[in-house]
Amino acid sequence: MARTTRRAPRPGPAGAGVPGMVAPGGVVPGAHAVPVDARATGAPSVLVRAPRHPWFSAARRILLVAAVAFVLGGLTSWGQLLLPPETASLANSAGGWTIPTAILVLLLARGYPEAAIAGGAGFIALTLGYGVASGWRGIAFDPTTWAIVGAFAGPVIGCAAHALRRRGMQLALGTSVLAGVLIGEGIYGLTVVADTTSPAWWWMQVATGAIVLVVGALRVRPWGLVLVALTGTVLVAGLFWSAFVLLPILVFRG
Repeated sequence: MARTTRRAPRPGPAGAGVPGMVAPGGVVPGAHAVPVDARATGAPSVLVRAPRHPWFSAARRILLVAAVAFVLGGLTSWGQLLLPPETASLANSAGGWTIPTAILVLLLARGYPEAAIAGGAGFIALTLGYGVASGWRGIAFDPTTWAIVGAFAGPVIGCAAHALRRRGMQLALGTSVLAGVLIGEGIYGLTVVADTTSPAWWWMQVATGAIVLVVGALRVRPWGLVLVALTGTVLVAGLFWSAFVLLPILVFRG
């Protein structure tokens, strides 16, 4: 008797050709595939969220910079009361606000427009925080003047801080701005207000500016840009010293 052999059917895709079965994704295979509701098959529903606009993330980072700066501004007012005399000038100097703002922008900003906005928002928030804390202490403080100054100076500091993440000329210019501001105010403190303040913080600020300059000079390429960073630092320091000498005359006595 001849032996009859039968070949086993080839395994197909899951659920293919089997009545009552649905292929993964809720679609019945075949020439006329029809979408099937996932709830009818017991498959988990998948929610697809629309991608967020890049400016949404940028706005969150800017708000974070402003929020932290607001708190630091309030701490500045209390620092004038609680810090020892050797470091009390920290709470009464532009460098005391420039350093944290630059660090926040350096860590969070993603591009020059965002850095400029974050820098301006940070300086304004510092002023407002200082004003609120001073009001709690019973000290009258009008933040208008320094908020306007911060609206102009903040974007410059923000862009300079972001430039530290770049190379070449951008790094050289960013280094010269930050180092020049710190060194310039430090020299101002040591020369103009030396009789009424301790020199400890001013020397610390000059040293911090020098560190920023040295680190930037070591990173910049080509080496010829080191001269740009050094020259720019001297110019910015001189301009900053002059501005701090003239600002009380123009604003508070004019």
